[in-house]
Amino acid sequence: MKTGVMICGHGSRSQSAVDEFAVLAEKLPALLPSDWMVDYGYLEFANPVIRDGLDRLRDAGCDRILAVPGMLFAAMHAKNDIPTVLNTYAARHDIDIRYGRELGIDPRMIAAAGQRIEDALAQADAGHGPVARHETCLVVIGRGASDPDANGNVAKIARMLHEGLGFGWLEVGFSGVPFPLVEPCLTHAAKLGYKRIVVFPYFLFSGILIDRIYGFTDRVAAAHPDLQFVKAGYLGDHPQVLATFAERITEQAGLNPPPNCGTCAYRAQILAGEGTAVTIPAAARAGHPAFSDTPPPTCVMCKYRTAVLGFEGEVGAVQESHHHHVEGQGASAPGSNVANCKLCDSFCTGLCRLEAQAGHSHHHDHHHHHDHHHGHDHSHDHDHSHDHVHAVYPHADHPHGPESARKTRA
Repeated sequence: MKTGVMICGHGSRSQSAVDEFAVLAEKLPALLPSDWMVDYGYLEFANPVIRDGLDRLRDAGCDRILAVPGMLFAAMHAKNDIPTVLNTYAARHDIDIRYGRELGIDPRMIAAAGQRIEDALAQADAGHGPVARHETCLVVIGRGASDPDANGNVAKIARMLHEGLGFGWLEVGFSGVPFPLVEPCLTHAAKLGYKRIVVFPYFLFSGILIDRIYGFTDRVAAAHPDLQFVKAGYLGDHPQVLATFAERITEQAGLNPPPNCGTCAYRAQILAGEGTAVTIPAAARAGHPAFSDTPPPTCVMCKYRTAVLGFEGEVGAVQESHHHHVEGQGASAPGSNVANCKLCDSFCTGLCRLEAQAGHSHHHDHHHHHDHHHGHDHSHDHDHSHDHVHAVYPHADHPHGPESARKTRA
């Protein structure tokens, strides 16, 4: 048996983010068995797409592929899009593809985050003089998703950093979808009376959203010249991040691999074929040893398994991929260059999502309003017809959510 490893990235319109992800994939083989072949691909925007990476592994003779989502937490992409792409490919080519867990809440990830914050503080102390931790407010900014469990995990990571490093106060914000977004979060933090505010984006890589976080930080800092704002670096290819990725891969080859969204026993899955679709009922996917009367830990708070406050209508929602229309567009896809945007100045504020929503509606059994509803950040004009429906994020109109971008327009 020849084993291949597939790192499944989200993809980005930012070439720097795509390049950084590729570097991470190139560093992982050193942490894995020497005879395992490693490849990677992206879900949307960037090339190569996931299918291309799987093709290369299969062409190289791999008959077992261990795939992992290159994502911090499990939300729409990790729970729906990637497992559907992988399972569709496995069924079409009769190959064993296993799907691992997201990076999740892990001591190594918290250690990597802590190091990024410590490095930023050391640089600030050297340049401006030390400020006591209890006089510093930590602001952790997560990606944000339409999945409350993923958003809650950001808050848990933030609390562990707050307590572990001993900051005076903590605020948690998001770059898109839920609330509060970056600007209202930082504006609130600036009113709390702390001398220093350290802003830490809990992200893997650079990209448009990192630019947004730092851009709003600069904007709020300019409005509060008496406060010191410190911009910490994102996680990147920190050794502890690489170690966590390696474990998510190797644990799949053990005797008791952890449950994952690719083997979800709580919902049916639609595999997209060439002009056809095959529905796999949940009962046919419940053979994993982790699924019993007691749900696995990773599934306890999943909105697709059980009624989660505010998201009760999504229990049992069909598992399918929603991103074929932006697959492989490349990092130069429309919307990548802020210079071409008439709504933003030096960075993308997300206002284009709101304008796109107001300017057109979908009249084809497929409803999505991008940054508001299901946790990915792009706008595009397209005309396609299919029958899946995205659940509406219940607080899409929250004044401290995406709607707050309207107030930033010059």
